[in-house]
Parts: sequence; structure tokens; C-alpha cells
Amino acid sequence: MGNVPSRDRDRDRDFEPCFTVANALFLEFPAGVGFSYSNTSFDYITGDTKTDKDSYTFLVNNWLERSPEYKTRDFLIRGKAMPKMERFFKPKRVRSGESSNEPNISEPVQNQSCVELNLNDIVSDPRLRKSVEKFDISLRDHVRREYLTRGPCQPIGHMYPKTSFGKQHRSFQDSWYQKFVWLEYSISKDAAFCFWCFLFKTQNKGGRYAEDAFTKTGFNNWKKAMERFNEHIGAVNSCHNDARIQFESFQDQRHSVSNVLRSCGREIDIAYHTRLTAALDVTRFLLKQGLAFRGNDESTSSSNRGNFLELFEWYSQRNTEIFEVVNQNAPANNQLTSPMIQKDMAHACASEITSVIISDIGDNYFSLIVDESRDSSVKEQMGVVLRYVNKEGRVIERFLAIVHVSDTTSLFLKDASDSLFAQHGLSLSKLRGQGYDGASNMRGEFNGLKALILQENPYAMFIHCFAHQLQLVIVAVAKGNIIVSEFFVYVSMIVNLTGASCKRRDQLRQIEHDKIVTLLDSGDIISGKGKNQETSLARPGDTRWGSHYLTLLRLSSMWASVIGILGNIQDDATTSDNRGMARGLIDRMNDYEFVFALHLMKYLLGITNDLSLVLQQRDQNIVQAMSLIDTMKSQLQDFREEGWQIILDEVNNFCELNMIPVIDMEDSIAIRGNARRSRRGQTITNFHHYRVEIFCEVVDLIIQEMNNRFSEVSTELLSCIACLDPKSSFSQFNVQKLLRLADLYPEDFSSNDYLYLESQLRNYIYNVQRDPQFSEVGDLGSLAQQMVKTGKNTVFPLVYRLIQLALVLPVATASVERVFSAMNIVKTDLRNKMGDEWMNDCLVVYIEKDIFATIENEQILQRFQRMKTRRMQLPPLRYSRATTTNTSSVNQ
Repeated sequence: MGNVPSRDRDRDRDFEPCFTVANALFLEFPAGVGFSYSNTSFDYITGDTKTDKDSYTFLVNNWLERSPEYKTRDFLIRGKAMPKMERFFKPKRVRSGESSNEPNISEPVQNQSCVELNLNDIVSDPRLRKSVEKFDISLRDHVRREYLTRGPCQPIGHMYPKTSFGKQHRSFQDSWYQKFVWLEYSISKDAAFCFWCFLFKTQNKGGRYAEDAFTKTGFNNWKKAMERFNEHIGAVNSCHNDARIQFESFQDQRHSVSNVLRSCGREIDIAYHTRLTAALDVTRFLLKQGLAFRGNDESTSSSNRGNFLELFEWYSQRNTEIFEVVNQNAPANNQLTSPMIQKDMAHACASEITSVIISDIGDNYFSLIVDESRDSSVKEQMGVVLRYVNKEGRVIERFLAIVHVSDTTSLFLKDASDSLFAQHGLSLSKLRGQGYDGASNMRGEFNGLKALILQENPYAMFIHCFAHQLQLVIVAVAKGNIIVSEFFVYVSMIVNLTGASCKRRDQLRQIEHDKIVTLLDSGDIISGKGKNQETSLARPGDTRWGSHYLTLLRLSSMWASVIGILGNIQDDATTSDNRGMARGLIDRMNDYEFVFALHLMKYLLGITNDLSLVLQQRDQNIVQAMSLIDTMKSQLQDFREEGWQIILDEVNNFCELNMIPVIDMEDSIAIRGNARRSRRGQTITNFHHYRVEIFCEVVDLIIQEMNNRFSEVSTELLSCIACLDPKSSFSQFNVQKLLRLADLYPEDFSSNDYLYLESQLRNYIYNVQRDPQFSEVGDLGSLAQQMVKTGKNTVFPLVYRLIQLALVLPVATASVERVFSAMNIVKTDLRNKMGDEWMNDCLVVYIEKDIFATIENEQILQRFQRMKTRRMQLPPLRYSRATTTNTSSVNQ
């Protein structure tokens, strides 16, 4: 190629005269025409945009780099497709008198329009998907990457409906997935589809059968399934095999034409891997701590560019190997610090965690625990937690996802749950339990979420959250007895008045501090770790578990300090209302009835609070929960018979300590609360008022509410499950009830299983009662773990199946409540514009830290690389491991 004479530069551009005054360089494109070829067939699928970008990459990054003497010479582009190419190229001008080492050729014109992919369009069910061709052309590769990352829709373990073929009944089989890895199943259509053909099927190749049956309408002739599947695969040049080749080539980004053209050697790949690993390390730290990534001002002149960029810079400054491949030492278009890269990295981390959870569940039974809450941007979020028994026999509750729901109706929640199940390849037929709170849209008998799921799967047993029911008992008692109700009204007024301002709170803390110092000096209390901490009064709430008990504990321990603050308010308040209220509350706190109600409720709520804390444990099982509830009922009954004197002594001692007048139980008082009887002058003794109208009535109310709220304990299901309890050497074991339990799950026990079950139950109980390894087992969860440890789960598989069904039943929704607590940490008022997917990814990593710690960097990097078509590729695994080892040694 030579210089073009000046007289020809002004000449009208014509292709023919160029040959007489210049050299020519011929390019054959796209791949496959003339003598051009590629090692991957996917490169043969091309278009104007891809062809022009490949040509530009070859000219600038390859040919001109090898022939630098042509960089400063004019370059004229001519070709058959030039009218289309010129849309992507513009002239690059060099001012007269200036020299440049850059090639004087056209540059690609970037398309300014930005079309973003809506992830809601990525649907797992193949019948409900939008075809790839209906997406914008710039998004199609992104769509394919999303589907490729999720994999084919294969709901293993789903209860496939049977279809009649004459006298025979046939259905889809799980075993077909292993033989045909491309096979997909649509739950909504009850039909099979081809994953490869959906992604890469060429419209002008193949016959009607391949186009419609496996990509659009679905195939459901199960009688001839194997024959039709093999026919769909066809010959070597069939449409399906062409799609397979394109699918495999699409997965192999390393050998694509675009990557080969811009590939610059092993060193560049290793540098890319080092840079990407450093970005992942920073991402790991921020996600684990629940910190923000972005900054308000991320420009280079900013003193605080946000946590990600600042930590990335700090990391590179302390690691020489990383410093050499980042920032100014990295390509400008491959810095790996953009917000999109940060989100992709977080999504890869969350996807790996979710993949581990789904893999751990496998085809085992599981339960669904769901609740709703608003986030800081006032958006309704649905938290989803799965409960299952892992391979070690341990009960596990894992956070699956948080989903934004614009409508909280049961039908909308059901659709959101179905979409989540389909997205993660979970089958509703394996669902064996549901756990919700008492909201009507959740537990409604006819139109609630519980009812909608039971219509599709009658074996998904519903359990109302035990901890929530226990809180309802407390609220009912707090409002059911007039004296206790009045007591809690006064308690709320005390808390509100003493904490109405920062000044009063500081005064209360200072008085309490001075009191503790005095007691320490006198030796009445001792110091130690965790003792004598600074506290304040807590406000009781109907929806906050244990809040009533905490309020009463602090009020009784800070009694003198609270009265001191009320006295200050009475003396110093600027308004007569506050002075009058403070005086009235002081008089009320010095009343014997108020003190009696305080100690009675503190004792009763102490019993319920211990049960509430136990019920909120992650590994709690239904058998142990029922046992604890029965124990609590017995404890309440004993307290009713024998607790009067205990409470009376505590109240009298407290009154004497705080100089409150103690009443005589034999004195008579006027009947209160009944105007007609009061006018007649009827009286009762203090003993009758406190013993009958307060003590017995409140205790009876709690016992009654416990019996009403926990009606599940007396149901047939839980009565049968209780027979599995290993306490007292399996004293409750009952073969007939356990056979009845198997009857309640006909899908899990076939007719043949039922025949063997009775003899296996008898052999099981004979074996474990004589095995010393089971003598110390005290609950059902420990029993399952011991069976796996000793191998008895394989010796008595039907019995172990019954234990699994009992363990997956949810006890409380505490795990979902913890998710919402984490949501308030991750999505704060300053981060209230977080997108739904971004928040979900952050929450998955933040909550499931223990799983995240077990996932290696290389797994996350590989997933990150597969998510989109990247400019650069990771080096082969052997080089990646060597680089990771070197980086680790430098960090140490």
C-alpha cells in the first residue's frame, strides 16, 4: 500500500483509479465467503454490525500493529457493502502539520441509542417465553446469555399430569432429562420443548416439525416421546444439530472470531484475570458487610469516589501485582470498575449462592415460608425462605429471594411464587409445607395463598406461625382484662412521657447511671462483662415479638429512676397538661394495684417469652414445638393453682423497698366496674379482687387463648407426627398412627411402599430402642442426623421419609423476619433508589454469608464471564490457578 498522490486526493472518489496509484488490501467477509473460514460455526451467524467491527479490529489491532509503517498513510475503504458500513465508520482527520502514530483510518461510530433488557422478559417456562427474534437486535446476545446462565427449564421431581392414550396413561418422565440434555418441560402447557432450538434455531432451515413442536406449540405425545425426540435430533445437518453447534460455539467465547482478532497473548489474559479477581475481592467485602458501592461524586477529582472505587484503589496501592494491571496500567475500555460491572459481579455472587441452595435441596421435600414488608422506599417486598432437610439430616432454612409485589392480593402473590419456582427449577409438587402469618391474604380458607397452593398440591400442609400466634395470645390478654388493659395504657404513657425529648432521656440515663455507681460502691451489685449496661425504656408493640415483656423488665429495674424523671417533669414542665399527667402517673405507680399487675404480667410474659425465643430458632421442628407448647400449658395450670402466694410475696417486697403502701387483703372495697352494684353499696374483699378478678381471670384467659390459638396441636396430622418423638426411649411410638400419617401423603408412599411400611416400622423401633447410639437422642432433628450418621436412613428408608416430612413442616416465620431486618440494613434511606434485582443480590450474599464463604473466586469469575459477551476472556484454568496462588502469597 503506497501513498496516494496529492492530485488524486481531490479527485472524485472512484474505486478503479485507486489501483493505478495505490496498493490494495483485500478482506473477505463475513466469515464463510470465498476462502475465509472459522473454527466455530457460530461465527458464521453475522450481520453488518458484527462484520464491520471485526474488520475494524483486524485492521487496527492486528494488521497495522504488525505493519506500523502504514499507520501514517491515508487509508481509503471501498467495498460492495460500503453504504451499510459507512453507518458505523466516520473519517478520522489529522490537522495539517501534525504527525501521529495512530492510523489515519475511519473509526467505528457508536450507536447512541441504549436499549436495556428487562429481566422480567426472561421467563423460565418455555411456553410463556418471548422468542429471541422478538427482542431488539442489540439485546439478543444478552438474552441468550441470560437463558444460558439459567439453563433449560427442567423441574425435576415435578408431579407430571398423566394423559390418556387409549387404555394407557402416560406422562413426562424425569429420566428423559439425562438422555436429552436439551429437553425442557413447560408446567403451564404440560409439553416438551428444545432449549437449543429456542435459542439458535435458524428460521430458514429445518422443517415444520422442528419449528413448531419444539419451539412454539410444544410436544406432548408421551406415547411416542422417545421416537419423536430422536426424530427431532435428526441427521448431522439437521436444524437441531445446527442449533447445537451454535449453542456450543456461543458458550466458547474464547475461540470466537471477535476474541481471536483482539487476542494479544497469554500475558493480557492473565492481567485481565488479576484485575477481575481484584474487583471481585472488593465486591466480596462490600457485599458481606452490606455496604454501599457507589459514591455521590465518582469523578477523578473527587475526594470520596464511593466505597468500591476507594477500596479498589486502596487494594491496588498495597499489592504490586494488582497495581501493575489496574487504572492507568489497564486498557481504558477494560477497567472493570463501572457500575454495570459491579452489578454483574454482585449478581454472579448471588447466583452462585442460590445455585448451591438449589443443589442442596435436590429432589428432596421442602417447605415455603413467606411474609411481606415495606422497604425504605415504601415498596412492598415479599420475602421467600425455603426449609428442607439436607443430606446430613439437618433442618435448614435458606433465603431464596425477595420479590417486589405491586399488589398484595393472594392471586398476585401466587403468581410471584410460581415465577420464582420456575426461575430456579423448583417443583411445586415437592412442596410439603407452608408457613405464613395470620393475614387474610395468606391463610384465607378460600382465596388465601394457602388455599391457592393447596388446590394444586393438597399435600403442602399449612402451619400458622407459632411465634406469631403466641404474640396474639399476649395481645389478647393485654386487651381482654380491663385492669391489665388499663395497666398497659399507663405503661405506654410512662414510656412516651419520659422519652418525649432528648433532655428527658439523658436525665433518665444519668439518674440510672448514678444509681448503678452507688450500688457498685456499696457492693450490692458486682461489675463484669455484659453487666450493668446502659438501658432505656422500650415501647411495647403488638407486632414486635417479646416487646411487652422487655418493657416490663426495664420498668421494674428502673422504677426509682422513672419516678425521679416524672417528678422533674412535674416541677419543670412548661404546660399544665404535662405537669398534671406526670403527677397522675406518679400516683398510679405508687398504687398497689399497678404494682400487682406489673409483677403478674412480668411473670406470665416471662413464661411465654422463653417459648417465643425457642420457637424462633432456625432448626426448630414441629414435634419439639408441640411439646414445648404442652409444657407451657401445664406450667400455666400449675401457676394458677400454686402461684398466688409467689406473686403476692414479690409484690409486697417490692412495695416495701419502694415505700409503696401495702394493702390488707381482708379489707373490703367497693365493687368497681358495675355501676348498679356499686350504688347498692355492695363490697368485696381485696383478696377476692386480686385473687379472683385479676390473678385467676388473667391466667385463665391466657390458658384459653393458648388452647384456641394453637388448635393445630390437636389435629390428626400433628398427632400422628408426635409418634416419631424419640423422647423417653420412643415412648409415644405408635405404628397405626404412623401408617395413618403415610395415608395423608399418598404421592410419597406408593401401594408397594405401604405394604412394606408396617414391617419396617416394627423393625425400626426394635432396632433403635436397643441401639445405645440412640439412647441420648432427645428430639426429632437429632434423630434424623443420627440416622444419617449411622446409615439407618438407608436401612429404613420409608421411616426416614416420614421423619423428613415431619421436619420440613415450618414452625415460625422468624427467618423471613430476619430477612426484613437485613433489608433495613442494606436498603437504607440513603440507598432508597436501589433496584429490585440489585437489592435482591445484595441481600442474598449478606444473609447467606456462610455459603458465600465456601464459594471460590474462580466459580464466580466463570459465571461472570458467561453472563455476557465480554471484551476479554479468562485464561485457561491452569493459568488462573497459578495467578490466584501468586496473588494470595503477595497478600500474605
